[in-house]
Amino acid sequence: MSKRNRRKHFDNKKVNKQNITMEQKTANSEAQGTDSQTENLSENDAQNVSPDAQTDSQTQSSDNVSEEKSDNMTEESTSEGENSAPKEENFEEKYNELNDRYLRLMAEFDNYRKRTLKEKMELTKNGGEDVLKGILPVVDNMERAMKSMETATDTEAVKEGINLIYKKFQEFLTGKGLKEIEAQGLELDTDKHEAVTKFPAPSEDLKGKIIDVIEKGYTLNDKVIRYAKVVIGE
Repeated sequence: MSKRNRRKHFDNKKVNKQNITMEQKTANSEAQGTDSQTENLSENDAQNVSPDAQTDSQTQSSDNVSEEKSDNMTEESTSEGENSAPKEENFEEKYNELNDRYLRLMAEFDNYRKRTLKEKMELTKNGGEDVLKGILPVVDNMERAMKSMETATDTEAVKEGINLIYKKFQEFLTGKGLKEIEAQGLELDTDKHEAVTKFPAPSEDLKGKIIDVIEKGYTLNDKVIRYAKVVIGE
């Protein structure tokens, strides 16, 4: 082949390559244009969706949410109902226990009230029993002394017997908590003494003091049961 023919053949191949390249570019650009048009149409379709379709979609989604909430509430109420059953049983058992305890306490209190009332009545009725039992021996001794005085010729013996009876009686009273209030020669104490009258004092040191006791006073367990009636010197 001559050089001229070779060159011509080379130019033809170069032109063919350029044509093929141009055709490929054209096809690619057309394909890209078609894809962009398709995307634009899809966007326009999405934007041009009717309000009714949007409303239906929202309504369906809200219905689904409502159904889920309803199912959750049903499950919760079922679980609460199952849990409330044992609670109610516990409350009933607790109520029965407290009611039984209350009835027992009321019965015990009623028995206690009746028992204490009976004891008070017996104490009021027989409260002086111990005192009377202690006085009876003194009464017996007094009766013996009175019988002996009818036939006694020794007055000193009678006096001694009476003194013994008196001392025994005083010991009995002291044992019961009874004490005599001291008054003779002391200053007036209004908590223990009751001034009946005034009389000229026999000496200067007795002025304003008790010079005589008309009636003795007594305390029972440190409580004044009778004030001493006294005369005050002036």
